[in-house]
Amino acid sequence: MEIVEKKLGKMQVAYITYKGPFDEIPVLMGEVVGFIMAKGLQMMGPPYGIFFNSPQEVPVEELMYEIAIPFAGEAEEEGKVKIKTVPEQMVLSTIYKGPYSECGTAIGALAQYAYKNGYEIVGPLMETYLSDPNETPENELLTEESFPVIKK
Repeated sequence: MEIVEKKLGKMQVAYITYKGPFDEIPVLMGEVVGFIMAKGLQMMGPPYGIFFNSPQEVPVEELMYEIAIPFAGEAEEEGKVKIKTVPEQMVLSTIYKGPYSECGTAIGALAQYAYKNGYEIVGPLMETYLSDPNETPENELLTEESFPVIKK
């Protein structure tokens, strides 16, 4: 598994913050995509999730996360869909191939790499969904796992 350090540029995103099980992710993603399409905005990258806790820490109904999509254009927040600008940040990143339910090994390897190589993780996990699960077999799904970091 290749792990790289890279800089993510500043981006404007439409997002929904949610508390509950991960099986709501496709529904939330659909709501954000629907918002972007209805407002005539241009998607500027794949959808991603920011995860503030994990099933190892809390019951599934207590999971906290955001589903977001970067976009270009002007829009006002509406309903559950909010808008924010995410600042430029340095991340450690790896690409995981396989089912979403088994991403934990890649996440653990990323955290271990950070620890062993003098990085401090300074924010929550970000998962960028590079494949469409409606069109890609589960064992072929590509997900970019990344943590925001600073070098110690």
